[in-house]
Amino acid sequence: MSKVLFYRSLALALLLLSATSIQAYAGATLKGSGATFPYPLYSKWFKDYAAVDPGVSFSYDAIGSGGGIKAILSQAADFGATDKFLSDEELKAAPGKLLHIPTVMGAVAVSYNLPGIPSGLKLTPEAIAGIYLGTISRWNDPQLSKQNPGLSLPDQPILVVHRSDGSGTTNIFTDYLSKVNKRWAAEVGVGTAVTWPAGSGAKGSGEVAQRIKESPYAIGYLEIAYALENDLSTSLLRNRSGQFVKPTMLSTRAAAVNALKKVRNDYRISLVDQPGKESYPIVGLTWLLVYQDQKDREKGEKLVEFLTWELKKAEKMTSTLYYTPLPKKLADMVEKAIGSIKYPRPAF
Repeated sequence: MSKVLFYRSLALALLLLSATSIQAYAGATLKGSGATFPYPLYSKWFKDYAAVDPGVSFSYDAIGSGGGIKAILSQAADFGATDKFLSDEELKAAPGKLLHIPTVMGAVAVSYNLPGIPSGLKLTPEAIAGIYLGTISRWNDPQLSKQNPGLSLPDQPILVVHRSDGSGTTNIFTDYLSKVNKRWAAEVGVGTAVTWPAGSGAKGSGEVAQRIKESPYAIGYLEIAYALENDLSTSLLRNRSGQFVKPTMLSTRAAAVNALKKVRNDYRISLVDQPGKESYPIVGLTWLLVYQDQKDREKGEKLVEFLTWELKKAEKMTSTLYYTPLPKKLADMVEKAIGSIKYPRPAF
């Protein structure tokens, strides 16, 4: 080999090595989109995981569960986040086998803004349904006054706020209303987006919180983290046992106890209106949707590593952000589901 050819070969080898090093240094970016319900927690997870593995970064658009489902079905994202599980028909229409990976549980609070009444409002299932059906339109309605004799409820119109976008929080809320009110089930139903009989819409949980905070006599539903972070009042809701319960980690976990007894390999379950004196009635799981067969080796590997980390090590931060971690029995099953994710292995 001539010296010229040798140095050309050496230069080419160094160039290829440099390119490989740059690519490895750049790492993988996992793109996700979907639910606003768990977004405060997910954003912290993504930030903290960067310290664990600098070779991966996250891009997440909190556009609602409907958007997350569309993104994963069209393969425009590496994972979709949703508070609404997919139907058998939706799963069959997907371009590959989709897994529902439960991450945490959360309560949907019914928050309100009543000047002079910062706490103590009690709501029955009939009252909540009536407010959102438009049949209860004033705060001093007899159905509200009867359950709240110690509160001076004002003779003011109720300003009803609901989500305007495709929302998993809406799916949980309407799932609850359909289970506790026959008229709601027949006329409105369950969904990430429904035709609302009353109220005005706001996009995202953050906007719902802001609307309630800025509007005296308003009421709305949103994930408990948004209510607490915005210092909003939350109602006590009457559960199936006749007890009025506030949304807390303990009441959220209590709601999941009976529902999770029958869970095996399918994690598509509803946690609303569960039995038990301590159970909060509007609780939901939230899931990450991922394809079992990953096409990109690096992304697939990083995704599995992240999911394993959040399941085992991120539990401690859930309580500080008002979410409830998965019970151990469910977490153990989910770990096996994560282990079933496949990605191309490097050829040696």
